[in-house]
Formats: sequence, structure tokens, C-alpha cells
Amino acid sequence: MGLKLTLQRRLAANLLKCGIHRVKLDPEKLEEISEAITREDIRRLIKDGIIWKEQEKGVSRARVRARKRKKSRGAGSKEGGKYSRLSRKEQWMIRVRAQRRRLKELRDRGLITRATYRKVYMMVKAGAFKSVASMMEYLTQNNLIRRPLI
Repeated sequence: MGLKLTLQRRLAANLLKCGIHRVKLDPEKLEEISEAITREDIRRLIKDGIIWKEQEKGVSRARVRARKRKKSRGAGSKEGGKYSRLSRKEQWMIRVRAQRRRLKELRDRGLITRATYRKVYMMVKAGAFKSVASMMEYLTQNNLIRRPLI
């Protein structure tokens, strides 16, 4: 059975908005398909389900996703320079804001005097402390924290 259905395939591809290789024909209805010569005939066959378009084949992204998951492990996978992730300024801002927050908390709870608060605040501004912990260490070593007034 050497039926050439190139016209029908071409018309169907046009109507289904796909390539001719994605157009599938019902092998039991080839005679009926070969009689269809107008676009209207092809439209009717598509509606009846004798001609349809095949699902598009995609390329799986699973390997790429797995590689990304696998890649982002450990400190060695960090790309870019030391300050490319968080700039020096951003690191400074985070550090200083944390120290100031703790200072305000201590002052409001009455653990440090206003004078101490002001003095240490200026030290924070000058970059005297590496972290909140080092600031607290300074306060305890110099006996600047007093018992809470209840």
C-alpha cells in the first residue's frame, strides 16, 4: 500500500501549527485520509481524531539540575572573590547594627548607664569591636555592666 499522503500531511501540519513529522495519521483510516484534498476535509478529520499531532519531544533538564545540586556543597564551591558575596560595607553594616541593637537593649534594661552607652556607642562607630561578643567582653572586663535595678 504505497499511499503518498504528503499533501494531507502538509495541510494538517499547517492547521495543527506543527511540523509534518509531528502529524500522525490513523493507519486504519488511510483510504479516508487520501480522499481528503481540501483544508476543510482535513479540519473534519482532525476533529474526528483521525489526524492528530504528536507530543513535542523535549530535552530533559534533570542532569543539569542534579549537577547544580551536587555542585553547591561545601566552602570550596564558592565562586568569586572574598567580598563578591557580601561586600565589606555590607558586612560592616550588619556587624555595627547588631552591636548597636545590643547596646540599646542593655541601656533600656538599665544594665549600663547613659554615659557608658554613649562612650561604647562611639567605640562601635570607630570599629573597636569585631562582634557583639567582643563588645560584651569589653563591658564585663571593665565592670561597666551593673546589676539590673528591679
